[in-house]
Amino acid sequence: MAKIPTSRVDKLLSSMGYGSRSEMVHMAKAGGITLDGAELSDVSKRIPVTRDLPARIQIDGEPLDPVVGMVILLNKPLGMTCSHKEAGALVYDILPQRWKRRDPAISTIGRLDKQTSGLLLLTDDGDLLHRVISPRRHVKKTYRAKLARPLGGTEGDLFASGQLMLEGEDKPLAPAELEVVSDTEALLSVTEGRYHQVRRMFAATGNHVEDLHRERLGGLSLPDGLAPGQWKLLSEDEIALIFQ
Repeated sequence: MAKIPTSRVDKLLSSMGYGSRSEMVHMAKAGGITLDGAELSDVSKRIPVTRDLPARIQIDGEPLDPVVGMVILLNKPLGMTCSHKEAGALVYDILPQRWKRRDPAISTIGRLDKQTSGLLLLTDDGDLLHRVISPRRHVKKTYRAKLARPLGGTEGDLFASGQLMLEGEDKPLAPAELEVVSDTEALLSVTEGRYHQVRRMFAATGNHVEDLHRERLGGLSLPDGLAPGQWKLLSEDEIALIFQ
């Protein structure tokens, strides 16, 4: 049986972005930290780091954020970049400010380019991140593409063939699934994450993607009620859907 890790409360809260360790001392003295309903004045106390901590610890009357292993589903708006450092609007700007100070840091699981919207996952769980993006896992990503010109009718067979070679590359794409919605709209499911892959696939057929939106990742779908710019924390059951 694996040993449950422990941590000093001040170190744990600092790693979660709540402030420096000295600030946690002052917060505790002011009565701002409670453990199991009682004020915690000594933040040097060591506690087991378990998933039930948000139900046990409150910070200024609010439940503790999830400990390491949190997964965030964001409905990414257009015009935002999946980067920590680039100029302009960043997806991280949508999240609570303290989450930018978490250690391990929160990162996007893969990327959506600035002009692509939809389902984007972020996590501080490095193992999960690599499992999702690993080519060996074949996690399916489904995009809704609106096209400049009508489909020709041969795209589905071409994408499914496993023989389509993108310009400038020397390895053909893995088979992909095309579902036609209308003459100028389709759902495309891919298991790779090459640079601008969906746009380049349609460009290879002489078409142009005017609007691109990711709807699903594995068995996880973007919730209908989650507006662009909104996010939610995923439960363990929802995280498991990614690999279905």
